[in-house]
Amino acid sequence: MKMSLNLVLAVLLSALFVMVIPQNSVEADGELGQQWCIADRQASNDTLQGALDWACRQGDDICLNIQEGRPCYLPNTLEDHASYAFNSYYQKFKSQGATCYFNGAAMANEEDPSYGSCKYEILP
Repeated sequence: MKMSLNLVLAVLLSALFVMVIPQNSVEADGELGQQWCIADRQASNDTLQGALDWACRQGDDICLNIQEGRPCYLPNTLEDHASYAFNSYYQKFKSQGATCYFNGAAMANEEDPSYGSCKYEILP
């Protein structure tokens, strides 16, 4: 009887630990739940351009790295530049309630879009 009571307690404790300890709490390349904000490939060029222009007007540092000669200038495409600007704005202002919407031009992404020397910022 004592042995089976110990077995039952062990099973219950194991179940408790499984419920309390979050599974997959850390991904291979970072924290679970990190999000970058990138251009939505379904958005029209007009929508992307308008949102990019708006984001760049929100602070000198938002679009600094997509200027010619800077680390995120190439590839010099509307989608790439918009993605960088959207993420820069979102990371800078999300603590103040900013969202990753940009009039339907953007979407959240859980994969780091950084490449080469172009690093997309991520803030808690």
